[in-house]
Amino acid sequence: MIVSQILKSKGGQVYTVSKETTIIEISCLLASNRIGATVIVDGNGSVEGIISERDIVCGFSKYGAKVLDMPAEDLMTKNVIMRGTESHINELMLEMSNSRIRHMPILDDGELVGLISIGDVVKNRVEELQAEGDMLREYIATGG
Repeated sequence: MIVSQILKSKGGQVYTVSKETTIIEISCLLASNRIGATVIVDGNGSVEGIISERDIVCGFSKYGAKVLDMPAEDLMTKNVIMRGTESHINELMLEMSNSRIRHMPILDDGELVGLISIGDVVKNRVEELQAEGDMLREYIATGG
């Protein structure tokens, strides 16, 4: 399955903020929308970074409570691993595992069109396995 198919069923909603947005504002965004990361974009919508719950926790560990008033730019991951809509889900799975990341921005002709999480990848894989199991059971039940 390719990424565009997942985005079609999941939707392309991506929460974005600027690099000046404070960590407290980002924390509220993540909590109120029950999401694990947000993409940092410039005024033209180009991806500048990504910040996740993990980045915020690491910031707390390093800076203490003053992290809340820091801008996203201070904690965000700047070298963002991204893929296109025609990428295969197996490619994302491998990259997420190897890079130890849980969120990947998806671009279409350079434009941010979605954010795929490891949860999206796992959900897709479980659905594929269930469909394969159903086909095998049907094949066995009907005698091929």
